[in-house]
Amino acid sequence: MKAPGAPRNFEPAYLRLGVEEIRSRAERAVAGLASCRACPRDCGVNRLEGRWSACKTGRYAVVTSAFPHHGEEDCLRGWNGSGTIFFGHCNLRCVFCQNFDISQGLRPGTPGVPPERLAALMLRLQEMGCHNINFVTPEHVVPQVLEALVFAVEGGLRLPLVYNTSAYDSLESLSLLDGVVDIYMPDLKLFDPELCRRYLKAEDYPKAARSAVQEMHRQVGPLRFDSQGLATRGVLIRHLVMPGLLEESRAILNWIAQELGPDTYVNVMGQYRPAGKVRKETFPELSRPLKAEEWLSALELARQAGLSRLDDRETVLLLW
Repeated sequence: MKAPGAPRNFEPAYLRLGVEEIRSRAERAVAGLASCRACPRDCGVNRLEGRWSACKTGRYAVVTSAFPHHGEEDCLRGWNGSGTIFFGHCNLRCVFCQNFDISQGLRPGTPGVPPERLAALMLRLQEMGCHNINFVTPEHVVPQVLEALVFAVEGGLRLPLVYNTSAYDSLESLSLLDGVVDIYMPDLKLFDPELCRRYLKAEDYPKAARSAVQEMHRQVGPLRFDSQGLATRGVLIRHLVMPGLLEESRAILNWIAQELGPDTYVNVMGQYRPAGKVRKETFPELSRPLKAEEWLSALELARQAGLSRLDDRETVLLLW
């Protein structure tokens, strides 16, 4: 039976994979929490015993909200919204994070939700008519997502899965998601290691993110849509343009075009504003909103790189 908000003529990847294969992967992934390598931090702590390190998350995933999100890209939000599930904590420490209260502001070791509860949230969003299930900041909870997906599929989940990530993902985790995720939505942030050390607290971010996005693209390819314009499968890359860092945008956009191809769907985002730990006294270079001309310059850089599929929603809003 087709889910009410699902794209037309669509079968999610995980149904073709089968619930028994998902269960097997979930069991392997959860067992791996005993010496956690779920993300590039490779902390090695025993999260099965409730211990935590960089991601501040123990045995169960922390969920801060689950609702139909109407602020995502048009191909995800459609008319009923994208079924977003926001996970608490994060494996990065972006000083400018616009979700700082849930990524870095939560008490470490906050109790999470068992897999049955996470599955129930997915099914509730499907009942509400959402077009997809959109996992936000899932890099550190891939085992918990797989564990919950078993219950969700057995309960009748039929929506595409969106993996909405910073791109600071391990290849091991991504291998477990091969054939499970329909739409990968990585946010490529910065490529200069020193800037990543200063702003993300992860000097290895560029190397890890490039490898992760290449693997995502290998799994699902360029973004595809149904007849109503809803995304069904593929990679959608976001890039937030930062004040004074157009050379970073140039490097990222050129890399996308050269390594993934000019038909890669990219949202060049111009919504930066000072947030998180950014203050004039802490990070003065980031303590101003992005200028319109900087964002328009980044769009031009994308076109010069040869990228032909740019999300135009923000362009329409600016012109309006």
